[in-house]
Amino acid sequence: MSPSIVGRIRLPWNSLGLVAVLLVLILLFSSLSDYFFSAVTFRTLANQIPTLTVVAVGMTFVLLIAGIDLSVGSVMALCAAVMGVLMADSGWPLVPALLASLLTGLACGSFSGLVSARWAIPSFVVTLGMLEIARGGAYLVTGSETKYLGPAVGRIGEPIAGLGLSPALIGAIVVVALAQFILVKTVFGRYMIAIGTNEEAVRLSGINTVRWKVVVFAIAGVLAALGGVFQLGYLQSADPNAGIGLELSAIAAVVIGGTSLSGGRGSVVNTFLGVLIIAVMQTGLAQLGVSEPGKRIITGLVIIGAVLFDQYREPLGKLLTRRYEPKRGIS
Repeated sequence: MSPSIVGRIRLPWNSLGLVAVLLVLILLFSSLSDYFFSAVTFRTLANQIPTLTVVAVGMTFVLLIAGIDLSVGSVMALCAAVMGVLMADSGWPLVPALLASLLTGLACGSFSGLVSARWAIPSFVVTLGMLEIARGGAYLVTGSETKYLGPAVGRIGEPIAGLGLSPALIGAIVVVALAQFILVKTVFGRYMIAIGTNEEAVRLSGINTVRWKVVVFAIAGVLAALGGVFQLGYLQSADPNAGIGLELSAIAAVVIGGTSLSGGRGSVVNTFLGVLIIAVMQTGLAQLGVSEPGKRIITGLVIIGAVLFDQYREPLGKLLTRRYEPKRGIS
C-alpha cells in the first residue's frame, strides 16, 4: 500500500476504543459470573436497550447543538401514558394511539426548543420546567395509576418468530442508522455541528438558528415518545413513574460515546456503543450481586472517566494517526 493511500486513511479510534471497552466488559463479566455469557442474558439486553437507544439518539442531537434536555424521561412517561389511556380506557387501536403518543412528544419537544431558542433561555432551565410539566401530566392522564395493556402492545417487545429480534430492537437500530446518515450526509447534520461549534457565526451567515434548534428539540421529543412506545411493549403497561432518571442514563451513554458537552462533535453510532456499554455494565453488576447504590456509584465514576478522557481524545487521536501521515515530498 503506497504512502499516499495510507495517508488518506483515518482509523475510527473513538469507535474502536468503545468496541474494545465493550468486549473487555463482556469478557470480564463472563469470567466473574457463570450466567452472564448466555442466551438469556443477551435476550435481556436486547429487550432493555431499545428505549434508552432512541432516547440517547435524541439527546445526541441536542448535545451537538450545545443544548441539553432534562425532560426526556418525563416526556417518555407522559407519551406512554397517553397511549396507554387511549387504548385501555378509550378503546383506541394500536396505530392511532401510537400516533397520538408521538404527537405528544413532538409538542413537548417543540415547546421546549421554541422557548429556549426564541428567548435565548438556557435549555437546562427550560427542560427542567418541562420535566415537571410532563411528569405532572403523566399523573393527571393516568390518575396516578398504572394502566395495564397486556398483549395489545406486547408484540412490540416480543421477538419475531424465526428472526429472534423484537420490532422494538429493529426499530431502534433503524433509528440509529437513519440518525447517523442525517448527521454525516445531510445539510441538517452540518447545521447541527455548526450551531454547536459557533452559533453566532452560523446566524450571521444567514441561517435561522432558532428554526433548526426547535427542530432538534422536536426530534428529541418524538424519540422520547418512541422510547415510551418501546417500553410499553416491554412492560405491557403504562406507569406514570416510568422514566425517572432516564435522562441521566441517556446523557451518560452520549458522553461515553464521545459527544462533546460543549457541542459541535459527536457520533450516533458511538452513542449506541455507549448504550451497549451501560447496559452490559449494569446487567453484569446486577448478576454479581452489586447493590443499586453500588451500581450508581460505578456508573457515575465511568461517566466522570469518560468526560476526563474526552479532554485528551483529540491529542491522543493525533498521536495515533501521526505515524500514518505521508512525509511531504513523497508521492
